[in-house]
Amino acid sequence: MLKLYNSATHRKEEFVPNEPGKVSMYTCGPTVYHFAHIGNLRTYIMEDILDRYLRYSGYEVKRVMNITDVGHLSSDGDTGEDKMLKGAKREKKTVMEIARYYTDCFFADAEKLHIRRPDVIEPATQCIDDFIKVISALIEKGFAYEAGGNIYFDTSKLKEYYIFNDFSSEDLAVGVREGVEEDGNKRNKADFVLWFTKSKFEDQELKWDSPFGVGYPGWHIECSCISMKHLGERLDIHCGGIDNAFPHHTNEIAQSEAYLGHKWCNYWMHVLHLNTDSGKMSKSKGEFLTVSLLESKGYDPVVYRFFCLQSHYRRSLVFSYENLDNAAVAYRKLIARIAALKAKQGEAIEQEKLEALRAKFASALDNDLNTSLAITAIYDVLKSDANVATKRAAIADFDTVLCVDLLKNADAYAAEEAKKAEAAANTVRVYSDDPEIRAIEEAIDARAAAKKAKNYAEADRIRAELLAKGIVLTDTAQGTTWSKA
Repeated sequence: MLKLYNSATHRKEEFVPNEPGKVSMYTCGPTVYHFAHIGNLRTYIMEDILDRYLRYSGYEVKRVMNITDVGHLSSDGDTGEDKMLKGAKREKKTVMEIARYYTDCFFADAEKLHIRRPDVIEPATQCIDDFIKVISALIEKGFAYEAGGNIYFDTSKLKEYYIFNDFSSEDLAVGVREGVEEDGNKRNKADFVLWFTKSKFEDQELKWDSPFGVGYPGWHIECSCISMKHLGERLDIHCGGIDNAFPHHTNEIAQSEAYLGHKWCNYWMHVLHLNTDSGKMSKSKGEFLTVSLLESKGYDPVVYRFFCLQSHYRRSLVFSYENLDNAAVAYRKLIARIAALKAKQGEAIEQEKLEALRAKFASALDNDLNTSLAITAIYDVLKSDANVATKRAAIADFDTVLCVDLLKNADAYAAEEAKKAEAAANTVRVYSDDPEIRAIEEAIDARAAAKKAKNYAEADRIRAELLAKGIVLTDTAQGTTWSKA
């Protein structure tokens, strides 16, 4: 039975969907004003693992994701400019040109990281009528009010507002972030904007007619409406980065449940930050770490995915090139071990052993998506007494969830090694004309032949014999070299 840590209840819970065998899943999408950095993408990788594991476990999953192309301000206090407008000014393009370009870039990065495309992808600008409908209902029910030209949600009408933490209304001056100026139009400091009118930002490029005036939606309303539009009134799982828990997800719950009149979402999954040595990763400080940058430095994006899977999603992960290099080395060694598996022709899969191996893998992911233990389950396969056909079947099975190209890259590695071996076998050894050097080279070749035949005693004897003559051998990835002591 899958158990997930529910951020709303602060404990691990058995996952029981609203409808048996089916899962409705919503993931907060990107604000497409710039490239996604690898910290953003860690969240999408872990959401992808959840999505794939639910399908692996037999559930029928419908996953919906929004694209924020309007309404996301540069401050949580409903101040600052729209991030999309900021991007358009930076690149001297229209907001829609920026949105299309960075949406394409996001999905290109997602594809490189083997992040499955959600079943439904909905840009906020396509749902204006849905936002107006819900905001109008909230006004009628007394949960929203007009002030200063904007429509605000009234948090004082709720029995409980701070769902994901222990804050009280006195704890926070405005919202959550430092350096946020308070919006004087609000009745309560935690209230948030549902709709901005022309009185807010005169230079806003995207505006729509509404019963509240010409304007545009706030950021929080879009996820509630897009989720309800495609997944109905009762949502199973809502995912996002931990920085979305407050205020974004808190506000989603407030407006959704005020509108619906009942509980909206049962399970909340939050992925912790990817940090650098200097703190939380962001687009505004330090090196802007993107998938393209990693590729330019010679890293396969799948190695970054592997790096993320080595840590639990509810633990902060520290990125450094040294840590990524360590993950790359571990990945290459794993690929080499898998490549060494040589199945016999016609070898049958041992079904009982395969199921036992699958049970270990499932046990790891059933425990709140413990991907680190799921990777350990691959090493358990390699160490098991199952035959090669069974081991390869298990690895292929696990990789439908982990998606780190294990067999694909192992087979490519094996083919490359075979090509190298063939080239070496066809290479005629040219010995030195110097009798002394020739004797050393012949001894090195004899030692290599002994090692290949697993006659390690003979190989050690040759090394010792040469050492007694003052010749030191050094084994490298390119072969054996010698020098005089």
